[in-house]
Amino acid sequence: MIKVILVDDELSAIKSLQWEIENFCQDIKICDSFTDPIEAISAINYIKPDCVFLDIEMPEMDGFQLLQNLTFRNFDLIITTAFDNYAIKAFKESAIDYLLKPIDSDDLIKSVAKIKINKEKNMLGDDLKSAFKSFMTTSSPAKIMLPLAGKTIFVHPNEIYYCKADGNYCEIYFADNSKKFMSKKIKEVEAMINHPSFFRLHNSYLVNTNFVKEFVKSDGQYVVIENGTSIPVSRSKKEKLLQIMQQ
Repeated sequence: MIKVILVDDELSAIKSLQWEIENFCQDIKICDSFTDPIEAISAINYIKPDCVFLDIEMPEMDGFQLLQNLTFRNFDLIITTAFDNYAIKAFKESAIDYLLKPIDSDDLIKSVAKIKINKEKNMLGDDLKSAFKSFMTTSSPAKIMLPLAGKTIFVHPNEIYYCKADGNYCEIYFADNSKKFMSKKIKEVEAMINHPSFFRLHNSYLVNTNFVKEFVKSDGQYVVIENGTSIPVSRSKKEKLLQIMQQ
């Protein structure tokens, strides 16, 4: 079932679109509809719909301003308007379709078909990501070779919590709460580990993302790993880290 939200300052336009959807489109659930864009912003961020049908010409806040104020944007956008001069801007906002009022049922059906195709692609993508992450965390990866003073140890990637730079040395923190020193710079250790679960989220820290429990935005932003250790996150690394954690 595809969850949608309708936003239009004219109640008659909402009722008309709702009737069209209910009578011509299957597998569509209208979660809510709004004539007030401020209320719509809160609902979209909370409900996280699959698609939003959005009018452009609205008093106080137009449709494009509404989009700029959203924190959740992972939905298909369909612009609904009585004016045909917004098409280019609509597609710059990644709208998948542009419906002119009064909305034709055939055009609506085609738009809904695009939503379904996108949802199927996303579901497949999520399945593949989940399968890959499961493989990476449950399979038996090759051991990492770490040269220490007078010896070399071999460890699985998930035996390491994180690595911390200490000048020309590097501290390795293990899941059994032990710690070892290497006479290598952290960039050299990163190259030796060379594993997709490890991410350099700060100049001084290389972290196994499988053990990250929280990302905290306050106090300079940092992550908390499973043993309770807080590790700072560079501003330039924040977006990439969040992308990795969502995979």
